[in-house]
Formats: sequence, structure tokens, C-alpha cells
Amino acid sequence: MKPKILVVDDEPDLLELISVNFAAAGFTIMVAASGKEALRLAREAGPDLVLLDVMLPELDGLEVCKSLRKDPATSGIPILMLTARVAEIDRVLGLELGADDYVTKPFSVRELVLRVKNLLRRKAIPESSDDVIRLGSLLIDQPRHLVTYEGRPVDLTVTEFKLAALLAERKGRVQSRDQLLKDVWGYSSVIDTRTVDTHMRRLRAKLGRAAKHLETVRGVGYRFMDA
Repeated sequence: MKPKILVVDDEPDLLELISVNFAAAGFTIMVAASGKEALRLAREAGPDLVLLDVMLPELDGLEVCKSLRKDPATSGIPILMLTARVAEIDRVLGLELGADDYVTKPFSVRELVLRVKNLLRRKAIPESSDDVIRLGSLLIDQPRHLVTYEGRPVDLTVTEFKLAALLAERKGRVQSRDQLLKDVWGYSSVIDTRTVDTHMRRLRAKLGRAAKHLETVRGVGYRFMDA
């Protein structure tokens, strides 16, 4: 089945541009021109990914992102935010609220398609069927896309899960921000290492006491340890 993408933007020309190009790339496209309509479609149709503009009428993209992450029915849907180049604070807030990635306007449609494909690959079940990592009471079950600590589930986004799993797989080895951007986000060149730091803050907060396994190596990057 074709992946379903919900595109949320109040610019008709941009909606048409994205719809035509993504349909040609093999996606099924749904569109919404407001935040309220986006929330309704996300809950009713269950898209595989949401392309979400920040500037929307009635309910802006940041509030939509927050609502999607709070609702158990939509909390696991990958979110890629579309932001104005000048609105750096919107990019940071979007990541803090749980967006998986962002693209700044104006953007290349080809780049946007690649970013979406990268996000959907992160969501896919790993090829290995027995890839379960244990660090003390922390368990990362990759085939089931499940993280638990002391038997209790830890609710992570697609990107947060990929980040935790990759660091756990490379336990004890420092991973630079540049390397994480390439291996988790699929960037071929360094874009913004603050993306990594923002996701790390969210990951630490969600892991709670299990965050003791996650070390910051100042000036270099991050690593998971047995602790």
C-alpha cells in the first residue's frame, strides 16, 4: 500500500505543488488548510506521516504538533514541520514539542520527498527480528518498537526511538552530533546540530531515571553506557 501523507498548509499553490510531486513519488496525499482540520484528519484517517506548516489559521502548527503528541491515537505519527527560514524559534519549539524533523521555506521538493522517505524508514520494523538491547533495567525492543524501564513503557517518537536504539547498539562509543545527523536523520551534510541536542533533551526527560545510561561527552557528542 502507498504511504499516506497528510499535508497541512493554508497556501493553495503550495498544497498543489506538494500533492502533485508526492503523488508522482508514490504517496497517497490528504490535505488540510487549517489546524483544526489537520487534527480531525489525523485522528480519522491515521496517516503514516504529517507534513505540518507552522503558520496556520485558527490553530497554528505548534499547537497541532502538541495535540498530536498528547493524543495516544496520533502520538506515534512522524511529524515533519515546514517553517519560514527567518523563524528559527519556531524550528526549536517544533522540535521541543515533538516534531521529528523540519524543512525551511523555500524548500526543494526533491529534498522534502527524501526527508519524508527517511522518516518513514525510521518508522519501519528493523530487518533483524531478535534485536533486543538491555542496559540494566532499560530494554529497547527494536522489532516491537518498544522501550521499557523497570517494566514500564517509555513513550518515544519515531526519531527518539531511533536515536536511543542507535546509541544503545553502539554502547560505549561516542557518537558525534554530525554522525547522529547522518545516521538518524539521513542528512548528507551537517544542517543544524541543535536538532540533535533538542532531541537529546526530550529523550533524557522521557527516560527519567534511565537517562543515567546517556552520557554527554562535552565538545564531542553522546554515548550510552551500562551505568
